[in-house]
Amino acid sequence: MNLLLLSELANDQVNLLKALLLIEEHVFGKKTSLTNQFERLVEHCQQAIEREQDPLIKVQCFLENMFVNLLFIEQVQQKPHGSECYQLAPALAQLTMAPALKIIVMQELAQRCGLSCDVVFIPKMLMMRVICDEDYAVIFEPITGEPIDWHTLDQRLTDLDGDPESISLDGESNTVLLRNYLLNLKNALINEQKFQQALRCVDLLLAIKPNDPIERRDRGFLFYQLDCFKVACDDYRYFVEQCPEDPAAQLLKIQLDNIQLDNTVLH
Repeated sequence: MNLLLLSELANDQVNLLKALLLIEEHVFGKKTSLTNQFERLVEHCQQAIEREQDPLIKVQCFLENMFVNLLFIEQVQQKPHGSECYQLAPALAQLTMAPALKIIVMQELAQRCGLSCDVVFIPKMLMMRVICDEDYAVIFEPITGEPIDWHTLDQRLTDLDGDPESISLDGESNTVLLRNYLLNLKNALINEQKFQQALRCVDLLLAIKPNDPIERRDRGFLFYQLDCFKVACDDYRYFVEQCPEDPAAQLLKIQLDNIQLDNTVLH
C-alpha cells in the first residue's frame, strides 16, 4: 500500500483534499488532481463575501452563493449515491456529490474563504458548522444548505448521553471525515459489485482502525466474492469471535460450516 497515503491517513492535520485525491488514486487506480472548476468555485465564493464585514452576513452570503447562485444543492435521494459521486472531478462537474464528499469539499471551500468551519455530529448525521463569533454559529445540513434552528438542535441533542445544556459540540477530526468517506464509498462500490475496489477501501479502513471487527467481516465478504475462501474464513471467524451477539454472527457460523476450502484462489 502507498506509504505516503498511510502517513496522510495517520496524520489528523492532513489536508483533506490532498488525502482524498490519494485515496482516489489508490482505490480507482488513476491519478487525479484538483480541478480548475474547484479553484473557480473558491474564487466565486471569495468574491461573494469579500465586501461583507459582519460575520453573520458573511456566512449568509456564503451559503446563498453556494446553494442558490451556484446550485450546490440536491434533493435527498431515495437511492444510494453511485461511486462516481465520490470522485472529485466528475462530482464537481455535475455538482452532484455524495454527502461524505460534499462535507469535505464544503469545509475546504469555507476555509479557503477565511471562514471558521468544521463538522459536528448532530444526531443522526454530520452537519457543517461555521462559527461567526464567540457567541454565534450557523449549523447547516450539507446536502441542502438548510440551517438548523436552536429549538431543533436542542431536541436532537437529547439523543446524546448527558445533560444537553452541558454538551460540547466538538468538531470532528480529519481522520473521522476520511473514515466516513471511505465507509460510504465502500458501500457504494459493494452495491455496484466492484469488489476489488471495495476491498481497497477496506484495506484503508483497517489501516486507520486495525482489526475493526466490522471491517474484518466486510473484508471476509469481499474475499469470498473474489473466491479467496481461506482468507474469508479467517476474517469471518474473527468477527464471530469478537461480536458473538451480533445477529450476523449467527448466520456466519452457518456459512463457515458450508464454505469449501479445497479450491482456494489466491489474489
